[in-house]
Amino acid sequence: MIHFVVHEEGDSVGTVVVVDGVKAGASLSGWVMEQDKIVEMRTGSDIPVGHKIALKDLNVGDTVFKYGVDIGKVVSPIKAGEHLHVHNVKTKRW
Repeated sequence: MIHFVVHEEGDSVGTVVVVDGVKAGASLSGWVMEQDKIVEMRTGSDIPVGHKIALKDLNVGDTVFKYGVDIGKVVSPIKAGEHLHVHNVKTKRW
């Protein structure tokens, strides 16, 4: 079962695709689409469907990449497997 998808290697995040979301502590399988490979990780928090999961530890000021594109900066430390959303990432646009 695929729990999250990642567009390409080098992205900082994947997107949860399980309708019920994922629960903290669960073992997850992710599909890296561009390279057509599977990655495994454990989630550190509950994450709803459509929300992002951090694929690596991210520190304050780090840039977040999705689809190979800069989607924002980290404003609160995020560990691999944790929920990544507006509470810990902000846009650089304003």
